[in-house]
Amino acid sequence: MSATLRAGIVLGLVIVVWTFVMGFTGWYKDPMLQTLFWAVILFQIVILFWGLRLTAKEGKTYGGQIAAGLFMSLIGGAIAFVGSYVFTTMAFPEYFEEVRRAGEELFRAQGMSEVDIQTRLDMMAATQTPFMQAFLGLIGTTITGVIVSLILAIFLRKKSEPASTPQP
Repeated sequence: MSATLRAGIVLGLVIVVWTFVMGFTGWYKDPMLQTLFWAVILFQIVILFWGLRLTAKEGKTYGGQIAAGLFMSLIGGAIAFVGSYVFTTMAFPEYFEEVRRAGEELFRAQGMSEVDIQTRLDMMAATQTPFMQAFLGLIGTTITGVIVSLILAIFLRKKSEPASTPQP
């Protein structure tokens, strides 16, 4: 199995596992703990670092490393897409209603008016569907992967051979 495929699978599985940790612990119901979900970005950086180190050993140059990081992220994002869809449709079918209630409580605690609360909740509702959440996760994973790969590839790539100068 190629390093790119292996890292992509690991990335996807880690994201799915973390999503289910958030679910089984109930952290997604707490507005303050919901932010822990963003730890997936740190996980992705670490996994891309590992994966790109492996692909550097395969001889990938800067452009090859960026492509490898993109494919790792696409593979991981596709696995996370399926995991997210299963999470919100089968494992936690009340997820969106519970997140909405948590948001409503937070907005009230912040002193927002009922009209402002309803407006904010209505805006959030557009993306609170199983498909949209899964799709936005795929997009976020891909974009993060490209940005991180652009940076990591500077350091983790096969160094080009210096041009030899003819000797007189």
